[in-house]
Amino acid sequence: MVMNSSKTDSKIKFILMETSHPGNIGAAARALKNMSLDQLVLVNPKQFPSAEATARASGADDILYNATVTDSLDQALEGCSLVIGTTARPRSLYLPELNPRECAEKIEQEIKQESVQEGDAPDVAILFGREDSGLSNEELDRCNILMRIPTSQEYSSLNLAAAIQVLAYELMMLRGAELKKPIGNSERLYPLATADEMGGFFDHIEKTIVDTGFLDPDNPRQVMRRLRRLFNRAEVDRNEINIMRGILTSIRERIEG
Repeated sequence: MVMNSSKTDSKIKFILMETSHPGNIGAAARALKNMSLDQLVLVNPKQFPSAEATARASGADDILYNATVTDSLDQALEGCSLVIGTTARPRSLYLPELNPRECAEKIEQEIKQESVQEGDAPDVAILFGREDSGLSNEELDRCNILMRIPTSQEYSSLNLAAAIQVLAYELMMLRGAELKKPIGNSERLYPLATADEMGGFFDHIEKTIVDTGFLDPDNPRQVMRRLRRLFNRAEVDRNEINIMRGILTSIRERIEG
C-alpha cells in the first residue's frame, strides 16, 4: 500500500519506521518544512492520517498530505543509493558512524557526485527508528553508514522530531540557504563615532570618574584601558555617544552644583 506518493523535488527521504505516536509525525513534518525539506516517508505508522499529527504539524500540512506511506522498508528505499541509519548508542556493526554535520556533508557529496555521473541523482534515505526501540538489526543491515547525535551522557534521550531537526538544520546550513532577516531594523541608523569623538568621550569619562572619586589618578590601574576596550567592542554610533556624554554632563553638573 502506498498513499500520496507524489514525487517532490527533494532528493532526501526522511523515513520513519513504525512511528507509534501521531504527534511525532506532525512534529517531524514541521521540522522538515522549517528547513526547506519535504520528503517524509512513513513505514507502517500506528496511526496516520491523524488529527493530532495535523495539529502538531502547525502549518506543515502539505508535508503530511504528500507523505508516502508504505507497508515495508523495501518500498520506502526504492531508488535510494545511500541509506543512513540513525542510532542513539554506539553499535558494533563495522559501519562508519558520523555526527549530523559530517552526515550532511556526506549526503550533499553523494547527491552532487551521482548527479554529475548519471544526470539525475537518486535519492538518499535517512532511517529513523521506533520511539521506544530505534532501528532493528535487520534494518541497520540495510544501511551504508550510521548517524549518531552527540548528547549528554547523563541524559541521552532525544525526541524523534528533535533528532530530525538537528540533521535538517545541518543540511540547510550546508546548502547556504538564505535565512530570514531578523525582526526589526538591522540597518545602522547613525554612523559610527569617529576616533576623535571616541577620544573626547573617553576624556569625558575619565574626568568624571576622577571627580566622583571612583578613579584615583595616582593609582589608575587598568580602569580606562578596560573601558576603552569595552566601548570599542560595542561599535558605538554618534547618537549613542551623544547620549552617554549627556549622562556624563548631568553627573558633572550635580557634582559641581
